Amino acid sequence: MNKLIDCFIPRGNEEETKRNMQALENEELVSTVTVVDGNIKSSAVLKDIANKAEAEYTLLFLKGQFMQMGYLALQRMVQIADITKAAMTYTDHYNISADGKRQDAPTIDYQLGSLRDDFNFGSVLLFRTDALKEAASRMKADYKAAGFYDLRLKLAEKYQFSHINEYLYSEVELDTRKTGEKLFDYVDPKNRASQIEMEQAVTEYLKEIGGYLKPEFTPVDITAGVFPVEISVMIPVRNRIRTIRDAIESAQNQKTSFKYNIFVIENGPECHSTDGTTEAVDEMAAKDDRIVHIVTERRDLGVGGSWNLCAHDPRCGRFIVQLDSDDVYLDENTLQTYYDNFMKQKTAAIIGAYELTDINKNILPPGKIDHAEWTPENGRNNALRINGLGAPRGMYSPLLRDITMPNVNYGEDYAFMLALSRHYLIGRIYDPVYCCRRWDDNSDGDLSIEKENRNNTYKDRIRTWELMARIEMNKRNNK
Repeated sequence: MNKLIDCFIPRGNEEETKRNMQALENEELVSTVTVVDGNIKSSAVLKDIANKAEAEYTLLFLKGQFMQMGYLALQRMVQIADITKAAMTYTDHYNISADGKRQDAPTIDYQLGSLRDDFNFGSVLLFRTDALKEAASRMKADYKAAGFYDLRLKLAEKYQFSHINEYLYSEVELDTRKTGEKLFDYVDPKNRASQIEMEQAVTEYLKEIGGYLKPEFTPVDITAGVFPVEISVMIPVRNRIRTIRDAIESAQNQKTSFKYNIFVIENGPECHSTDGTTEAVDEMAAKDDRIVHIVTERRDLGVGGSWNLCAHDPRCGRFIVQLDSDDVYLDENTLQTYYDNFMKQKTAAIIGAYELTDINKNILPPGKIDHAEWTPENGRNNALRINGLGAPRGMYSPLLRDITMPNVNYGEDYAFMLALSRHYLIGRIYDPVYCCRRWDDNSDGDLSIEKENRNNTYKDRIRTWELMARIEMNKRNNK
């Protein structure tokens, strides 16, 4: 049988490295196995791998831990790669815990909008060597952290990726944190340097494919029109009896120079909450006429639909400012801070910063989340890479009526802000004004891998649609 694969594996501990080498050397299709010292995701190491690879295919391990290839797995990967002519082929796999338990670890299909720098391909990748060499030749920067991200963006410019929906290898799960505990890794201050590299890589990619937007924005007159109040606090809710009073009281306690109201809109398949939330809000609304409590007969209303319902209500204010039903404003000055910044920045929307806390407002690491990695100058381009834009989100309500949010319970705000940023400037508040509270019933606290994959697939789809719109808009503008 032909020796079709050159393998490159990062050095792990002595035992893991030895086992990986022996296993691969015993594979019929393998020509060579090279142990790589240094960061295998750096530009320099990846360029060196591309230069040394000689076989028709190049196999790359992204982790130094032991990877147990499945029976005839490499033959299967080569078979599919040969059929699809894909530049990179990746597969589903198993995670094996320290106690020997096996868990499915499916991955998702790559699409145009799969621009997250932490897109999960798994740890075993098969490249067509000619495509690898060609893409590596176009890598201009010398990244320490973003080399692999840069490489796969270069590959995506010209080639297709192939996802094999089969479990072809096993790896030991090293990161055993819950989904919610991993959620903020990309904004941890210690990762700031790598975030800058990732932004540079995605910006270059967007320029290459025609999706980059210059810092030129459509002006918006946020003082136009007459509204019953200046700000409406928007709280979508369903079954949050443990936290809804905290949220509403946080809004009630705001000190402002203007009038505001508080929309509490219930959503979900039951039309109303089933745990006492509805009754609790009714009780509070009876004592405060600023509270607009809406319980519709609709059984299809999601969080995004609740925002749209608020924007189209005649009682809605000039601006809408987010407050999730399990979060609270940092102090009594949040709404005034938003209003003052709208008047000063004159932008279509403003996104603030927040403190990550527990249910009792005790600060959790990494603490302050200010999303400083996206700036007014390049924020709308970098927004296609990161998985969220921060909180709380405030917006000029007539634009929400025009653009609307998807009527879903995940990614609705991200989709709206991406669409809005295609034309308008999003302002920033870099000082915390909000407490994002992590607790045992957070909707994203500990997701199954299947639900996490559904969420990531949808956000990638949102990015795909947005990127298509931007490419088409640039084509029209450049005629």
